[in-house]
Amino acid sequence: MAIKEVVYKGESFAINYEIKNPNQKESILFLHGWGSNKEVSKSAFFNLFKTYKHIYIDMPGFGKSKNENQILTTHDYYLITEEFLKILNTTPKIIAGHSFGGKVATLLKPELLVLLSSAGIVPQKSFKVRAKIKLFKLLKLFGLGGFYKLFASKDVDNMSQNMYETFKNVVDEKFDDIFKSYDGKALLFWGKEDKATPLKSGEIMYSYIKQSQFFPLDGDHYFFLKPQNAKFIEETIDGLF
Repeated sequence: MAIKEVVYKGESFAINYEIKNPNQKESILFLHGWGSNKEVSKSAFFNLFKTYKHIYIDMPGFGKSKNENQILTTHDYYLITEEFLKILNTTPKIIAGHSFGGKVATLLKPELLVLLSSAGIVPQKSFKVRAKIKLFKLLKLFGLGGFYKLFASKDVDNMSQNMYETFKNVVDEKFDDIFKSYDGKALLFWGKEDKATPLKSGEIMYSYIKQSQFFPLDGDHYFFLKPQNAKFIEETIDGLF
């Protein structure tokens, strides 16, 4: 484990990270999803991609990277990660982003973008969810917004108020135009049984990104944890270079 201090908007963020194969010339950065941390990507890919330097980070508010006070947006996470990479003096050839990390990865515009059940396509909410949102807004009018955890997604369990506000900033963020404007190469890997970011979202994303390939694989939102899927992802990427 190592720490790099990133100063962003006057706030210091201690970014926890790990590097494997430090002497390799080309690097691959792994970005985790919401409520996750770098250990998830490590468990899938640590023993793969032997010709690449691996960079695993905990983004602020996750794992061992703290976010004590700041309410952030996806754009903030992108700029913080960009500054972190400048401190490391490295430009990853490949950035692999899972779920929320896929949005950050897209903004970083690597030579090869690897999206693992990425977030960014917002499906229509169910009637039940829409009703909960309206009730919560009504309670806020009466000064009862402190009961937010009664209405919050499980994705914000045990999180602070500022991270809950951050979650609200990013959860319904539409990235359609950003995916459409991305002009680099992209590989999209998706869990066929994914309920968090449904397969349909992957199909839409694939239609938006001009230079992309789409690979539905067996599994759910964490399909890449299956060894055969992680190996397929490695082999597919290696086939491009």
